[in-house]
Amino acid sequence: MHTGVSSQDIGEPPQPERFLVPATTARAVNLTRAGGGRVVAVGTTATRALESAADRTGIVHARSGWTDLVLGPQRPARVVSGLITGWHPPGTSHLDLLEAVAGAELVERAYHEAVCARYLWHEFGDSCLLLP
Repeated sequence: MHTGVSSQDIGEPPQPERFLVPATTARAVNLTRAGGGRVVAVGTTATRALESAADRTGIVHARSGWTDLVLGPQRPARVVSGLITGWHPPGTSHLDLLEAVAGAELVERAYHEAVCARYLWHEFGDSCLLLP
C-alpha cells in the first residue's frame, strides 16, 4: 500500500491510493472469515486495500493497483470487522470509513471518551481499537 495525503479536508473524498493484497493475505483473510474470526485492519489505508480486493460477496482476492474506494454510509465494509486507527476530524472521509467498519454509535462513543481523556489527534496522536 502507499499512503498519500493522509487527512483530507472536511467534505473531500480520500485520494486514490496504490495497494497490493498478496495471495497469502487474501487466503488468510478468507480463512479467518470462514472460521468466524474477525479481520482487524491497521489503518484506513489497509482497510481500503482489503475492501478494494474483495468481491461483492466479501471474498478477498489477490489484487494490486489503485483504489478510489470510498467507504461510508453508501458503501459499508464487507471484509474488515475491526480497525486500529488514529483519530480523524469530524466531517472527514476518514471518519466515514471508521463508521463504515464500526458503526456510527461506537465511533461516537469512542470519540467522546477520547475528547474527555484528552487524546492527541491525527497521524502522530493516539490510536484506538474499534471492535463492533
